Amino acid sequence: MNAEKLMATSVLRLLAEDAEGLGIIASAVQDSLVKPQDLKLDARSRTFGMEINRFQWERAGKRMPFFRSRAVLAFAGVQNVRSRAVSKDIDAVHSLIDIRFSPAKEAPAGVITLVFAGETQVELSAECIDVTLVDIGPAWPTRRKPDHEKQRS
Repeated sequence: MNAEKLMATSVLRLLAEDAEGLGIIASAVQDSLVKPQDLKLDARSRTFGMEINRFQWERAGKRMPFFRSRAVLAFAGVQNVRSRAVSKDIDAVHSLIDIRFSPAKEAPAGVITLVFAGETQVELSAECIDVTLVDIGPAWPTRRKPDHEKQRS
């Protein structure tokens, strides 16, 4: 197997149990793309998950090739979910910009906010930070690398 094929099959698996770990996951999922129907709450198991097309920042250089991979981002211990400006259009795509944590008065509980481009946000009231990120498929090449400097202009 050549090196390029080997790189395309690498799988990222991360677990966060504190704000520092959540920051690492936030960096790994920055600029991920998600469709509204891929945002799912399982009230019975108190989990919130989403399937994303993750831009692989850990492999991005200055030039192509760039890669994306299908991944699952899952949050456990979710007590409540609130959202703002999530599109009802099944063809819509939201770009995840950041994940933030605001601690509650009773640690380790708090609010995890998923911040998307535009006005879209999803707030998760959680018992604690218990987040996993797992690549679930092979990477594929993409020509486009997100450019935050261009987006600000």
